[in-house]
Amino acid sequence: MRISFTLLLACALCCCPILSAQPAAVFQPDALIVQFKPGAPVQLEQCLALQRFGHPVLDSLGARHGLRRISPTGNPYTRLAYLLEFLQHQDVPALAAAYLQTGFLEFAEPNYQGEGGGQRGPLQTLPNDGFFYLQWGLHNTGAFPLAPATAGADIDMPLAWDIEQGDSSIVLAILDSGIKLDHPEFSGRIWRNTDETQNGADDDGNGYADDLRGWDFANGDNNPSDDHGHGTNVAGIACASGSNQIGYAGVDWNCKVMACKILNNNNIGYYTWWADAIYYAVRQGARVINMSVGGDSFSALLRDAVAYAHSQGVIVVACMMNQNTQLPYYPAAFPTVIAVGATSPADTRAVPFFWNASSGSNYGDHIDVVAPGNYIYGLNYQSNTDYYTYWGGTSQAAPHVAGLAALLLAQDPARTPDAVRTILTTTADDEVGPSFEDAPGYDDYFGHGRINAHRALSLATLRADPAPERLLMYPNPASGAVRIPLEPGDRSLRVLNQLGQPVWEQTWESAPGALHLDTRQWPAGLYDVQVWGRGGASSPARRARLAVR
Repeated sequence: MRISFTLLLACALCCCPILSAQPAAVFQPDALIVQFKPGAPVQLEQCLALQRFGHPVLDSLGARHGLRRISPTGNPYTRLAYLLEFLQHQDVPALAAAYLQTGFLEFAEPNYQGEGGGQRGPLQTLPNDGFFYLQWGLHNTGAFPLAPATAGADIDMPLAWDIEQGDSSIVLAILDSGIKLDHPEFSGRIWRNTDETQNGADDDGNGYADDLRGWDFANGDNNPSDDHGHGTNVAGIACASGSNQIGYAGVDWNCKVMACKILNNNNIGYYTWWADAIYYAVRQGARVINMSVGGDSFSALLRDAVAYAHSQGVIVVACMMNQNTQLPYYPAAFPTVIAVGATSPADTRAVPFFWNASSGSNYGDHIDVVAPGNYIYGLNYQSNTDYYTYWGGTSQAAPHVAGLAALLLAQDPARTPDAVRTILTTTADDEVGPSFEDAPGYDDYFGHGRINAHRALSLATLRADPAPERLLMYPNPASGAVRIPLEPGDRSLRVLNQLGQPVWEQTWESAPGALHLDTRQWPAGLYDVQVWGRGGASSPARRARLAVR
C-alpha cells in the first residue's frame, strides 16, 4: 500500500496497542463539507448554476476565502450536503468554525481522507494448478507454506457450499480501488446498469452518465477499473467464481459484482467519494456493500450515508483497519456497520501482519466478528493468469463476511441487515483464539468470534423478530429530549444500543400519557426503542429506531 508521508506518520503513531492519543486527521486541504439546516436560505439549483449561495453573509465568506466551486454530495434523496472547494489551501478547522457561525449549518467538517486496509505481499513461485489449497481461510488443513496453521481455523466453506452457492439476483458492491473488470473469475458476473446506454448522456437520470458498469468516484468517470490492486484482491475473495477450473474460489460464486472505485492509485480516498458511492450503490440495487477502507476521523456525512443504507435494507461490511489499536476507524465504528477484524492461519488475531512488525488487526468494543485476513492469496489487477500474489489486512477479512452475507440473502432475500448480523454473530465460532484475548462470549478482540459459513447457512429458520407496530416518537433524529406517546396497555419501555445492550429501561403499572427521554448523555448512533405490553409477549408491542446525534 502506497501512502503519503503524512499518513505514514499517522499510522506509525497509532500502531502501539496501549496508545490513547488520536492520530492527526488527514483531509483535503482546500475543501470543506457543509450541510444546511432545514429552512436555510439556500436553493440547490441556484447554488450549482451560479456557484454561490445567494445570501450576502455566505457569499461574502466564500469570496473572502476564494471559493471556486460548489458541488453536491451526501444524500441525493433527502437533503444534500455541499463540497466547497477553494483556490488555495485553508485553515480548514477555522474555516469550518467561520461557516458554522453563520447559524445556517447543521454541520461543517473537513473532507477527511482514509485508505484501504490491506497490503500486498511479495511474489513467489507456486505450482500452476490446485490453487484452492492455498485458501486456508476457506478450508484450513493445517498445511500452509507461508505461516504456522491450525487445521479447522477457517470459515468452513466446503460444507457451506453444499447448502448455498449464491444467486445472480443479489448484487454485492465493492467500494474500493476498482476491479479488473475483464478477469475470467468475474466472467458474466459484473453488474451492468441496464437503464444506461453508451451515448454520453445520463439516460436513467441518476446523475452519472454512461455508468454501465459502476462508477469511478475518485476520477469522476465511468471506468471503475482497478489501478492499484487492492480492490481486485478484495472482490476476488468475496466473489471469484468457484469450480471453474482456474484460480481461486470466492465465497459467493454467483452474485453480481458492482464496481465502485473510491480509492485512487495510491490507495487513498476522500470521504465524499465514499459517501457518494454508498448512495449510488443503494440506489442501483446493491444488497451488500463491502468497504475494506477506513479513516480515523468521524464524519457526519459518512455516518448519514451508512445509516441511509441500513434504512434501505442494505448490509454494509467494513474492516477494522490494521494499526493494532482500539481507536475507532470509520466506517467500521458506525453502529449499523458490520465491523470485521482479521485472524491468522493459526487462529490468532492477526498481529502482526506479514508486512509490518508493528501492525495488527484493530480491536475495540465496536468489533462484530473476525475472519481470515493474513496471507490471503487472490487475483492480480494486472494479469488474468497470475495467481501468485497474496495480501494481508482486515481488508481481506471483510470480504469473507460480505460474501457470506450475500449467500445468506441468496438463501432468503427477505432477511434484513439486522437479521443477517444476528445470524453472523450467533453462529460465529467463539473462543478460537488465545484465552487472554478471546474470552467466552463477546470480547473486544474477536467480537462474537470467527464467522462460520456452514453454521450460518444451516440456521435457515433464524429470522428477525416479527415486525411489531411502529412506535411513534419525535424528534427523530434527536440531540436532546424525545417525546414518546404511550397507550393504556403499555407496561415498559426499553432502549438498546447496537450491541443489544440496554441503556435505559422503565416499567409502570399504569402508563403515563407520554415519556420524555433525555438523549444528551448517549453516544451518537442508532438505538432500538421498544415498548412492551401487559403479559410480556415474545416480541415488543411497538418499536422503532432512534437516531441520536
